[in-house]
Amino acid sequence: MLGMVIAASAAMATYGYQCLAPTGQWFGRAFHGARRGSKQSALTFDDGPNDPHTLKLLDILAKHKVLATFFFIGHYVEQAPHLAREVAERGHVVGNHTFSHPLLIFQSPTRIRQEILDCRKAISDALGEHSNLFRPPWGGRRPGVFRLVRELGLEPIMWSITGYDWNASLADEIERRVGGKIRGGDIVLLHDGSHATFGADRSKTTQAVDHLITRYRAQAYQFVTIPEMMRSSEPS
Repeated sequence: MLGMVIAASAAMATYGYQCLAPTGQWFGRAFHGARRGSKQSALTFDDGPNDPHTLKLLDILAKHKVLATFFFIGHYVEQAPHLAREVAERGHVVGNHTFSHPLLIFQSPTRIRQEILDCRKAISDALGEHSNLFRPPWGGRRPGVFRLVRELGLEPIMWSITGYDWNASLADEIERRVGGKIRGGDIVLLHDGSHATFGADRSKTTQAVDHLITRYRAQAYQFVTIPEMMRSSEPS
């Protein structure tokens, strides 16, 4: 009996891990980076658009001539469509991060579909054509979620490194969390906004991004968008 309990507990722990693990593939394939050792890295930003920090981040990226990928929450796009347009007009890639940022593990297929479609409409209304990229809130998914995502014509995108910038007290802390893990071919998860509130302070993230780009450019790293990384990862 004890053995069965231990096995069941282990199975539940593994299931829970795969529901949230950014590089887990049990519940469907998702792109989470290029081959290890590549000199490409992709900066991605979730939970925007967000006033004023999305614009401040855009200025940092422009200073370094770097393009990034932004995963927008639909109801923030409706609230600040001018910010969404500014991101796209500056050449960055915009993806779908659902309309209200629910944890999809616990949502019905009908709710998941509506969240994605409502976000797609909000982005389309604000800036027209945009990418087919999708990132689930918190990375959460269960069996069937990514199949539904693909049925809607979207491509699931995860990450390989996170800066945990939502709870960092200093920009240096974010830089250490990211910089200690970059090995090439990485997708870096950061945030220009917060799912909890519009107007969240992301000044520490913008400072950390400035330092990280400077640091890794000096080591010959190239910062690319997710579509660029995906194209370079395709078999020749």
